[in-house]
Amino acid sequence: MRQTLVTAAVMAVALTVSGAAGAEQTPANPKAKVYFINLKDGDTVKSPFLVQFGLSGMGVAPAGVEDIKNTGHHHLIINEKIEGDELSQPIPADDKHKHFGGGQTEAMVELPAGTHILQLVLGDWSHIPHNPPIMSERITVTVK
Repeated sequence: MRQTLVTAAVMAVALTVSGAAGAEQTPANPKAKVYFINLKDGDTVKSPFLVQFGLSGMGVAPAGVEDIKNTGHHHLIINEKIEGDELSQPIPADDKHKHFGGGQTEAMVELPAGTHILQLVLGDWSHIPHNPPIMSERITVTVK
């Protein structure tokens, strides 16, 4: 009996995870753009520093709000790339993938001294990049 319950629980978790990973991507306005407002490639900054997120062609809505067409929320990618199959799965939440699911359009970011590559990615209500993906250019900043 106990083994049956454990097996059922493991199968339920597997189905939930596979369902989330296989979620359908939200369509995006192909003309939409996400960009850094106050930073440009090659900038030198002092930590912590302000990052302002720009968006045109779509709107910002908090994570979890799925009934507002052409909206999403910002993710800041630090020293990583999101590409290939990752573009159809939820963006991880960790030190290299910062989520702004409250609909924030700016944030104070603290990074260690050195060179860092930054990119913005718009995620849908479930943190999955849109189709087509709305991603900024990757920029390099130096933190003093």
